Amino acid sequence: MSKPKINTEMIGALDYLEKEKGIKKEIVIEALEQALESAYKQNYGDKNVEVEFNSLTGNIKVYAVKTITDDEEAVEADSNEFMSLADARKLPHGQGYDIGDEIREEVTPRDFGRIAAQTAKQVVMQRLREEERKIIYDKYKTYENEIITGEVSREDKRFTYVDLGDGVEGAMGFRDKMPNEHYHVHDRIQVYVTKVNDDRRGPQIFVSRTAPELLKRLFEREVPEIKDGTVLIENIAREAGDRAKVAVYSNDPNVDPVGTCVGPRGSRVQAIVNELDGENMDIVEYVKDPAKFIANALNPAEVLDVIFDEEKPAATTEDSEEVTEGQTERSCTVVVPDSQLSLAIGKRGQNARLAARLTKYKIDIKSESEMAENDQETEEVADSEENIENNEE
Repeated sequence: MSKPKINTEMIGALDYLEKEKGIKKEIVIEALEQALESAYKQNYGDKNVEVEFNSLTGNIKVYAVKTITDDEEAVEADSNEFMSLADARKLPHGQGYDIGDEIREEVTPRDFGRIAAQTAKQVVMQRLREEERKIIYDKYKTYENEIITGEVSREDKRFTYVDLGDGVEGAMGFRDKMPNEHYHVHDRIQVYVTKVNDDRRGPQIFVSRTAPELLKRLFEREVPEIKDGTVLIENIAREAGDRAKVAVYSNDPNVDPVGTCVGPRGSRVQAIVNELDGENMDIVEYVKDPAKFIANALNPAEVLDVIFDEEKPAATTEDSEEVTEGQTERSCTVVVPDSQLSLAIGKRGQNARLAARLTKYKIDIKSESEMAENDQETEEVADSEENIENNEE
């Protein structure tokens, strides 16, 4: 029988896929052989065949695979699947066969080369797409939860698309865009990779400029002491594009965590502010004492006192996450000087809001005079109740 060959272009394609795309020949050949088996069955009808493709010569051989049996009825019913023991032993070197063995006979058709070439082209193109998709997915999966630099490529009603290289785009949704930034095609920006999904059309990569984790990665890049673990970030509260609070602490008593993050003449934090288009940064020291931590979090306002309320079961709101069973709401009242009240609350309540998210306490801020009035009213009510009780007696 003839030995049809895939043309030299196919051999070259296999070499190209392996050298340039990192797709091993064995992977493509395995898929090619499976596709050729299907093509043979579709065109010639035999059920049990195997195809062998030689990646060096391009030779293709098709073998009919039959099981040796002594069941004559089975042979008559399906001669494509079974061969009698007597017929098997008539074949060259057939004396060693026994019942249950498999025998392979070459049945390569004369015109199979044309079919093989068409099939091979389809398989290679499909495998190329699949493997390129897998390679890209594996590559960008390693970038998940990391910062990557890209170039703004286009925008539609749902997303701003960022070219990340390799013909791959990251999708940045409305909530992931900085409200104070306006992107133009070819702008180079740094984005945080929030999620990488494997989709049949190709990897889906979602990126963000508003994620608190972006800020964390920027601090790790700018502050070596954070990168090496001397200084740690406890929590971040951020209203992207406007203001953020970062709580840090040090494992080394000789290292000032706040000063380390600020850097000489503010150089380290300023680099981050510049990257985030002027977003203000409050770097505060995290301490285990909740009263001191809350006072630090309300910086730059001065705090006179922190009064903790009794913990109670947390309630859900439209903006809150689902509350797990047994979770409690921690709240406190913070007393500040009268002159510091507006500073403590901040513009549109931002300073208090960020401090609450940073410390995970619900914070009620009162001025010193307001607190004194409340205390006086409480005392008067207590005195009144005491007088009533004495009169009743």
